[in-house]
Amino acid sequence: MELKRAGFKAYDIRGKYPEEVNEELAYRVGCVFVDIFKPKKVVVGHDIRLSGPKLRDALVRGFTDMGCDVVDIGQCGTEMIYFATYFLQLDGGIMITASHNPKDYNGMKLVREGARPISSDTGLKEIEDRVIAGKIGTKAAVKGIVIKQDIMNDYVNHIIKYVDIKELKPLKVVVNAGNGSAGPIIDMMEKMLPFEFIKINNEPDGNFPNGVPNPILVENREVTAKAVRENKADVGVAWDGDFDRCFIFDEKGNMIEGYYIVGFLAKAFLAKNPGAKIIYDPRLIWNTIEIVEQAGGVPVLCKSGHAFIKEKMRKVNAVYGGEMSAHNYFREFTFCDSGMITWLLVLELMCKAGRPLSEILEERMQRYPISGEINSTVKDAKAVMEKIEKIYGPAGKVDKTDGLSVSYDKWRFNLRISNTEPVIRLNVESRGDKTLLKTKTEELLNIIRA
Repeated sequence: MELKRAGFKAYDIRGKYPEEVNEELAYRVGCVFVDIFKPKKVVVGHDIRLSGPKLRDALVRGFTDMGCDVVDIGQCGTEMIYFATYFLQLDGGIMITASHNPKDYNGMKLVREGARPISSDTGLKEIEDRVIAGKIGTKAAVKGIVIKQDIMNDYVNHIIKYVDIKELKPLKVVVNAGNGSAGPIIDMMEKMLPFEFIKINNEPDGNFPNGVPNPILVENREVTAKAVRENKADVGVAWDGDFDRCFIFDEKGNMIEGYYIVGFLAKAFLAKNPGAKIIYDPRLIWNTIEIVEQAGGVPVLCKSGHAFIKEKMRKVNAVYGGEMSAHNYFREFTFCDSGMITWLLVLELMCKAGRPLSEILEERMQRYPISGEINSTVKDAKAVMEKIEKIYGPAGKVDKTDGLSVSYDKWRFNLRISNTEPVIRLNVESRGDKTLLKTKTEELLNIIRA
C-alpha cells in the first residue's frame, strides 16, 4: 500500500482518515518506532475519534510484532500518555489524536522515555522516511504482550496535588468538555473538589454532535460564555478534544486570552520559586516579561511549539512555561503541557484573591492590549514576510526567534508562517494604547492581504 507524507508534520502526525492517516501507516509507525528507539515497553491511548480504536489496534500490532510490550490505557487525553510514560517508567508512548481538528482527521503524538517529545529533528523525520519506504525492520521471534491498564485514578490523584484543596472555595464553574476526552476526568474530579460544576457537552462523542472541540474558534466560544452568564457562574473552562489545552472564561462570559494566563501563572510560580526561570513564546511578550521581572524571576524566550518549549525548559530547568496559544508547561509534570493543571491553578488563585477573575486581570489587559491572533490566507507567505520586514524592519528592533518580530517603543508585532496551514499569523500588542493597536493592526493586515 502506498502511503502519503502529508500526515507527517513538524511535531506530530496528523491528517485525514483514511487517506493520509490509516491502519497501515499506524502499523508501520509502531514497527519503526521499536526499530529506532529499542523500547521494551510503551504506552498507547486514543481520544474520542471514531477511527481511534482501529488505529490503536494497528499500532499495537506494529509494536508487538517487533517484540515490544504495550500498556493500553484506552480512551484518554494526551497528557495521560505523558503521565503514564513517567508514572509507569515506560520507554515511550504514542497518543492517537488529532486534537482540535475536524472529525475526519486523526494522528499521533510520539514520546520517548521521560515523556520527551519526538519531533522532526529528534526522530520523527527518520520515522517518516522509513514508514513511507516500507523499511520497518526485522520482526521479533517472540511477540510482545498487551496489558490493558486503567490509570485514571492515579492520574487524577496526581493532578489534584497541584493545588491546596484547603484553599479552594465553592465556586460555581461551567465546564465544557466539547464532547472530547475531558468529561470522565471532570466527573471524577467533581467528587474531590468543592466546586459546583455546570456541565455542558460532557459526554465523549466522536461524532462531534456540537461541532469541533476547539474553543479557540470564535463561533465555539459562545456556548461556554452563554452558560456562564445564564448560570451566574464564577468562571468557565472549555477544553479541546484531547484536553492538553484549556480556555478560561471570566464571570462575564469573556474568554481570557492565553497570553494573560501566562503572566498570571508565572507570578504565582515565582512566589513559591523565587528567582526561577519562566519560558515564554515570541508572539506576545511584554506583559509576561514585565510580570516575571517584577516578581524577581528570569524570563526566557523560546520558539513556539511544544517540542521547542519542553527542550528549552529542560535545558534551563524552568519551573513553568506558557504559550499564548493556551499551552501551559510544568516542571513537576515532566516539563509537559497540561490542560487540567492549568485550570486548577487559575481557580486556586481566584479563591486566594477572593475577587472576580475579570477584576484580577483587568489591569494587565488594559496595560498591554492585544489584537488576538489573526490568520490571513496568502499565495506566497515568504514574499509577504520579506515585504513586511522591508517596510517595518529598518525603524524597529527585529527578532527572528520565531517568524518575524518587530518592536517599537509603544507597539510591536509578530508574524509567523503556519506549520500546518497555508496561512500567515499576525499578533500585535501595544503599551496601553488601544487606538494605536487598532491602527497598526489594520495597517499590517492591509499590506499582508494586498
